[in-house]
Amino acid sequence: MNPDAPLTLFVQGMSCGACAGRLQRALTALPGADAVSVNLAAETVSLRLTGPAQLPDVVRAMRDAGYPAREEETALQLDGLSCASCVARAERALSAVPGVTGVSVNLASESARVRYVAGAVTPRALGDASAAAGYPARVAAPDAAHGRAAEKADEALAQRRRTAFAAALALPVFILEMGAHMIPAFHMAIMHSIGIQASWIIQFVLTTLVLFGPGRQFFLRGLPALMRRAPDMNSLVAVGTGAAWGFSVIATFAPSLLPADVRAVYFEAAAVIVVLILLGRWMEARAKGRTGAAIQSLLGLQARHARVLRDGQTVDVEIDALQPGDMVLVRPGERIPADAVVAEGHSRVDESMITGEPMAVAKAVDDAVTGGTVNGTGSLTLRVSRVGGDSTLAQIVQLVEQAQAARLPIQALVDRVTLWFVPAVLAIAAVTVALWLVLGPDPALTLALVAGVSVLIIACPCAMGLATPTSIMVGTGRAAEMGVLFRKGTALQGLSGVHTVALDKTGTVTLGKPQLTDLVLASGQTRATVLGAIAAVEALSEHPVAAAIVAAARAEGLALPEVDDFASHTGYGVSAKVGGRRVVIGADRLMTREGIDTTALRADETRLASAGRSALFAAIDGRAVAVVAVADPVKPSSAAAVAALKARGLSVVMITGDKQETAQAIAREIGIDRVVAGVLPDGKVAALDRLRADGGAIAFVGDGINDAPALAHADVGIAIGTGTDVAIESADVVLMSGDLNGVVNALDVSRATLRNIRQNLIWAFGYNAALIPLAAGALYPGFGLLLSPVFAAGAMALSSVSVLANALRLRRLRPAAGHGAARPSSSAAGAQPVTQPAE
Repeated sequence: MNPDAPLTLFVQGMSCGACAGRLQRALTALPGADAVSVNLAAETVSLRLTGPAQLPDVVRAMRDAGYPAREEETALQLDGLSCASCVARAERALSAVPGVTGVSVNLASESARVRYVAGAVTPRALGDASAAAGYPARVAAPDAAHGRAAEKADEALAQRRRTAFAAALALPVFILEMGAHMIPAFHMAIMHSIGIQASWIIQFVLTTLVLFGPGRQFFLRGLPALMRRAPDMNSLVAVGTGAAWGFSVIATFAPSLLPADVRAVYFEAAAVIVVLILLGRWMEARAKGRTGAAIQSLLGLQARHARVLRDGQTVDVEIDALQPGDMVLVRPGERIPADAVVAEGHSRVDESMITGEPMAVAKAVDDAVTGGTVNGTGSLTLRVSRVGGDSTLAQIVQLVEQAQAARLPIQALVDRVTLWFVPAVLAIAAVTVALWLVLGPDPALTLALVAGVSVLIIACPCAMGLATPTSIMVGTGRAAEMGVLFRKGTALQGLSGVHTVALDKTGTVTLGKPQLTDLVLASGQTRATVLGAIAAVEALSEHPVAAAIVAAARAEGLALPEVDDFASHTGYGVSAKVGGRRVVIGADRLMTREGIDTTALRADETRLASAGRSALFAAIDGRAVAVVAVADPVKPSSAAAVAALKARGLSVVMITGDKQETAQAIAREIGIDRVVAGVLPDGKVAALDRLRADGGAIAFVGDGINDAPALAHADVGIAIGTGTDVAIESADVVLMSGDLNGVVNALDVSRATLRNIRQNLIWAFGYNAALIPLAAGALYPGFGLLLSPVFAAGAMALSSVSVLANALRLRRLRPAAGHGAARPSSSAAGAQPVTQPAE
C-alpha cells in the first residue's frame, strides 16, 4: 500500500448527511489517518494512511460507527499445493495481505476463497502474495469447476505417463540390485558378466533419469520450499531420494570416501520410491477429479443451445447469448435452457435433477420453470427471466462450491498440527540418523541412511490435509444431488449435533394450500352475505387462509364488494369496512381484544379446531356472525419424515400460531409428540430458546417470511425451497423441494460426512503416529527389523489414496425418502403441549 496514494473504501449503511458526518468524525480521530473525505452520494470514503498496519483500525472504526466497509469475495486457483503444510502457509500468506478479512484454502480442490475489504486490495495483489509464498495463483473463472475437472483429468493422464516411464526405467534397476540380493546365482551371473561396478553404473544412469526426469517435480518444488524455510511434502521426497541417490553415487564413483563395510548402493530405493509416489499422485489426481463429480453433474444439466423466436422465426443461439425477455421455444423432451416463465402452452416438467422430486410437475401459462429441467410431452413457449450467474442452476453451483470451501471447527486441530508437521519430520529424521550413528551396530552409516530415508518418505502430511476437505466436497456434492443445499459449510457439522428438530406447520408440515371446509353461521345470517363480506376483506390479505376463503367465494359466484380502511393485525387477523360496516376476521384473541362476544359460536369453533381445522371468527359491526374453518392438508411425506427423524434419536416439535386443539389434531396425525401452539410470529424465537433450555442444539424448519427470525436464531436453520426468498436467505440449509424427507436426507448427509471426516483423521494421524517410529527403527532392538525405504514409499502413497477412497464412499449415500418410515397410526398418544409464550 502506497501511503501517498489515497485509499477509497465503499461504505454500507449511510442514508443521510448525519451518517456521513459521524463516519467522518470517527475516522478523523484515528491516529495515522488523514485527508478523510466521506462521499454520501457515492457511498465511499477516501483517506490516506501512514502504513498498511492502520487499515484494520480503519475497518474496525467504520464497523463500530455503524457503517461497515463493503467486503467482496474472490476465488483463486492455486498451483503447488501438495500437502497440509502448504495449505497452512498459503492461508498465512493471504491472511497477511492488508484488507483481507477471511481465507479458506482447500487442498482437495487446490483453491482458495478470500474475503477482503473492497477497495483495499485487488485479486491481483492476492495472487502476488500467494505466488511470493511459493503457490502461484490465478483468479478462478466462472466455470472454474468444469475447468478443474478437465485440469485434474489432464494431470491424471500426465502422472500416468510419468509413472509408466519411471517404472520402465526403475524395473531394470530393481532387478539388477534386488535380484542380486535375493538370488545368489543371479548375483554370480552379474559378477562374471558385466561386473558389479558396471551394474552400479547402469543403475546410476537409469535412476538419475528417473529422479531428474519424471521425478524432477519433487526437486523443483521441494528444494525451493526448503530454501524458503517452508518445507512441504515434496521437500521430504526430494531430501529422502536425494540422500539415497547421493550416497549411492559416492559408493559408485568415490568408494574410498566410505568405509569398506558400508560400500553399497541404494539406487533401487530412490528409483522405486519415485515410482510409487508418482503412482500415488496419479491415483490421487483421479480421485480428486471424482470429488467434484456432483458439481460436474449440475453443470452438465445446462443446455448448450436455445431456440429463440425472432420475427416469427426460430433461431438457434448459444446459451450465453440469451437475454432476459427473450422468447424461447422448447419442444417435447428438450432441456429448458434458462429460468423462465411459461408464455404459451402447457406440459409436465421433470424437475428431479434440481429438487429430487421424482414426479413431473404440471406447468401452464405464467408458471415459472427452471433452467436445466426437462420438458415433458407438451410444447412450451417461454419468456426468459434469469440467465448466467443469476440463474437458479448457477446459484446452486455457487452454494455448493461455497459449502465445499468451508472450514469446519473440527479442522482447527488439524491446522495447528500440519503447519509444523514437515519441519518436525525433518527434525525426527535428523535425530534418527544421529542416534543410529552413535548407538547403532555396524554398519551404522548404512543403517542410519536407511532409517533416515524411511522416516522422510513414510511421513504423509497429504493424508492429514485431505482428510476434511475431501469429505466435505463429496458430502455436500452428494447432498446437492439429493436436493439439499448447505448454504453455510459450518451447518454440515452443526446439523450432526442437533438433538431437536422444530417444524413450522403451515407450508412445512402442511401443503400451505388451505381450503375452506366449514362456514358456521350465527342465527339470522345468510351464507352469501357473510361469505361475500369476509372474502372481500381477505382478498386484500396475502395469507394462505385468506386465499382459501376468496377462492371459495369465487367458486360460488359471489361478487366481492368494495373495501375501505383495510388493516392487517399480525398474529391476530384482519379488519376493514365493507359497505360502511366494520368487518373483523381472526382468532379468538382478536375478538377478545375488540371486545366482541363469541359465546354463541365458541362450541362450534372448539369442535372444528379439535378436528384439525384452522377456525376463525368473523364479526360484523361488533357482533360475531360466523366461524370460518379452513383445512390445510398435511403433506403426504410428513408422517414418514417425522417417523424417520424420531428413529434417528431426534425429538420433533411443531411450532404454530394455531390453537392448541388444531395443532394437537395435526400432531396426532403425523406422530409428533410435542407442540408449541398459539405462537405469534415474533414468539418463535422465544419458543426456540425454551426448547434449547431443555437441552441440546435445535434445527428449525420453515418456509415463510415470518420464519426468518427463527431460522436465523436456531443452531441450524433449514428452509423449504418452495418458500420465500427471505426465509431461504436466513437459512443455513435449503431443501430444494417441499418434501420433509429432505430434512432426513440433510441429517443423514451431515452425520455420514462427519463420521467420514473422523475416520479419515484417525487414519491420517494414526498412520503417522504408528509408522514414523517404525521407520526410525523402533523394532530393530527387539526383532532386528528395519523398514525398507521402498516399503515406506508404498505405505505413503497408499495413505493419501486411502483417505480419498474413504471420502468417495459418501457418493453411495442413498436418499432416505420413503425408506423404512412407517406412518404413525391415528391412535398415537396425544401430543404433549409445551407452555405457550405470553402474548
